[in-house]
Amino acid sequence: MTVTSSSSVSIASSGAPGSATSSSRGASAQQSERLRRAGVVAARSEARLTVGDLVLDEDSREVWRGGQEIHVTATEFALLRYLMRNPRRVLSKTQILDRVWSYDFGGQANIVELYISYLRRKIDAGRAPMIHTRRGAGYLIKPAE
Repeated sequence: MTVTSSSSVSIASSGAPGSATSSSRGASAQQSERLRRAGVVAARSEARLTVGDLVLDEDSREVWRGGQEIHVTATEFALLRYLMRNPRRVLSKTQILDRVWSYDFGGQANIVELYISYLRRKIDAGRAPMIHTRRGAGYLIKPAE
């Protein structure tokens, strides 16, 4: 995928009309539209995820909000990447534990809440919040309103 603007995603593909590539282009276009509506721009060639003014570079492992670099630990980065790959989707604590810490993690029961609070202090500090709690359901990230 290549980014064409801050609010859209374009997908480069080739193939003759009516070919298998053409039909996969339709599915890719639908997925791109869903991402665009969610406020996400994903640039695979640059390995960057963007939700609102929050940018995560998967290659350099750097994070910026509003052009300002935010320093995060490896675990905070993994958690933020998982949230940003699933914008506007409520992710349960179990899903987050499975993905970020692996299912057999035997640590503290409140580890997810703890790391969400660390991210909020860094990502949302002095700004409109992007990381939200859905009581009884989980957490989500969405562009600040």
